[in-house]
Amino acid sequence: MSFTIDANVLLYASDETSARRERARALLDRVALGDELVYLFWPVVMAYLRIATHPAIFETPLPPADALANVERLLGLPHVQTAGEQDRFWRSYRRLAGDADARGNLVPDAHLVALMTENGVRTIWTHDRDFRRFPEIEVRDPFT
Repeated sequence: MSFTIDANVLLYASDETSARRERARALLDRVALGDELVYLFWPVVMAYLRIATHPAIFETPLPPADALANVERLLGLPHVQTAGEQDRFWRSYRRLAGDADARGNLVPDAHLVALMTENGVRTIWTHDRDFRRFPEIEVRDPFT
């Protein structure tokens, strides 16, 4: 089996002021110590880097070098791999986005779900309830 992690989990793990930090870090520790295949999709990485370093979002944003180092630690694990869009992506995205009537903030969620289904990933760890609109995947919230 395999799973993926959403950007919000990575962000909570990096935010020293977050009440969710410890649970997010516990999940990332489980990832680091485990051997289950973990997909880290590029849109998640880019969202993490954009938000974690943004001074309008965090009172104390991460320096870019620290945010990049966090990503590199994950990518350095032998059971973590990346994946991007493949040949069937657009068709998959169109179907998922259409079924969920994706607009606004649901568009990047449909993008991620299309990547998941294209790569055979069924489970996502996230605090974003919008993912529950996609019956193709299993949503697990590390904070509940």
